[in-house]
Amino acid sequence: MTPGTAADALRRGRIEVHGQIAGSSNVTLLVSCRLDDVECLAVYKPLAGERELWDFPPGLHRREVAARALSDWLGWGIVPETVLRVDAPFGEGSVQRMVEEDGVSHYFTLRDDPRFFPELRRIAAFDVLTNNADRKSGHVLLAQGRLWAIDHGLTFHHEPKLRTVIWDFAGDHLDDAVRDAIARLVDEPIPGELQELLDDEETDALVRRARALLSADTLPPPGPGRPYPWPLV
Repeated sequence: MTPGTAADALRRGRIEVHGQIAGSSNVTLLVSCRLDDVECLAVYKPLAGERELWDFPPGLHRREVAARALSDWLGWGIVPETVLRVDAPFGEGSVQRMVEEDGVSHYFTLRDDPRFFPELRRIAAFDVLTNNADRKSGHVLLAQGRLWAIDHGLTFHHEPKLRTVIWDFAGDHLDDAVRDAIARLVDEPIPGELQELLDDEETDALVRRARALLSADTLPPPGPGRPYPWPLV
């Protein structure tokens, strides 16, 4: 299945719910999206299933979609295909293609393998840009020889909230391709899809983070407060 075929099935396919995925803090459902003879397994996160948070407004599913939009716009392909569906079985929510990962790999099993260093640095930079407040080890997946990053509901807050397990590359310089991609956030208008999904305060903060990361030219060290998520995996 090509990325375009999967995205089309996610956007327009008939959604069938197969069950709830255990262990999630919000309602997270395994679904299939069928369009003609194409069927795509996906993860559906309905707005109606979100628990109330003191520091994030309702609508975490929109941040999931925004993370994919930013990943695509930067040309990084970090986040699996993710779409906003208002016609889903339990109402509006995000629908993300399920990555068929190996079931045993996560950040802590991958971080010492030099093959993955460039991808892990890119994910670390992505988390700085999106202000990811919940990058657990299990949110980095290995599938078909490459890495994917999932679970971006707690992102794009305008206040500093970076909590991640990916601190091993702190102090590493940004490579040229990553630096050039980040520079687009400073030099070009914010993509229209991101403007629709985030508010002005959040997009302004995104640009400020991009500018600061470019100025430093290195991945940051852990900050004060709570720089790690819990649980770690």
